Amino acid sequence: MTLYFRKKLLLAKIETSYGIDATPTGAANTIRASEIQIRPMEGTDLERGHETPFLGASGTIPVDLHSVMTFKVELAASGAAGTAPAWGPLLRACGAAETIEAGTSVTYNPISSGYESATIWLNIDGTLYALVGARGTVDFVVNASAIPQLEFTFTGLWVKPSAQAMPVPDYSEFQKPRAGSKANTPVFSIDGAAHVLRSFKLAMGNDVQGRFLIGEEEIVIADRADMVEMQIKAVALATLDPFALARDQSAVPLVLTHGVTAGNIASFGIPRAQMQRPTGLTEAQGVTEWPLSLVPLPEAGNDQWTLTLT
Repeated sequence: MTLYFRKKLLLAKIETSYGIDATPTGAANTIRASEIQIRPMEGTDLERGHETPFLGASGTIPVDLHSVMTFKVELAASGAAGTAPAWGPLLRACGAAETIEAGTSVTYNPISSGYESATIWLNIDGTLYALVGARGTVDFVVNASAIPQLEFTFTGLWVKPSAQAMPVPDYSEFQKPRAGSKANTPVFSIDGAAHVLRSFKLAMGNDVQGRFLIGEEEIVIADRADMVEMQIKAVALATLDPFALARDQSAVPLVLTHGVTAGNIASFGIPRAQMQRPTGLTEAQGVTEWPLSLVPLPEAGNDQWTLTLT
């Protein structure tokens, strides 16, 4: 029997109890994803180190077993203002709070405690690879002439793969995305001034680790280091001086809005983004561009960035 790698189905569901399989279904928990990759049995092999009167290996014992999965999901809102997107559970499992104002908006922001976890199922042509207790990190990517993406990396407790029939998927909650462009991405500003953007990435920067102890096994978010990386069209220093901002350790507000119709708008807000030292210049089609890095800084806490869908 031939198993085809191309035939994949991804499901994800928030867990009620940590590490207890939430049994996602194709009807309610399908994730439309691309570039799915899995490392199904990560861990450490302990050398037994037997000393014998002959040469040869002495075998190993696998410990700290876990699985790592990466994939991309298109950044598109739900199509209805105030309705959470189908990929919302994935952000929640990356340490983000989801706040819903019915009929108006859905807002995500980072949290520092009370992390949720997810069960993630990947079925590859009848073989089920499951992650339980999964937590992860995400990069939000919006580039010119490209589909905006949520790029996820999840780590979960190991479950032995098993044979399971492919569920019937329901992708109806996923909306068609719009490519990053002048028309589709109407707002990009630094310190209140509009700029021309080639690429943008907000990395959540979660430090995801496995804790494998006697009596407890858990995937934890140990720390976070958010970072923004972008490339913009260079302007006169009187308009924006990233060198002075970096020298003076200045933090400026940053706003990016993608989408123009109600129910399909995603807005990133970073109230205090500290400019890092510009370390290079580049050019495209003979035009000078600046690769810039900025650190989103919390003020009251858990407010260094928001993603608002309206």
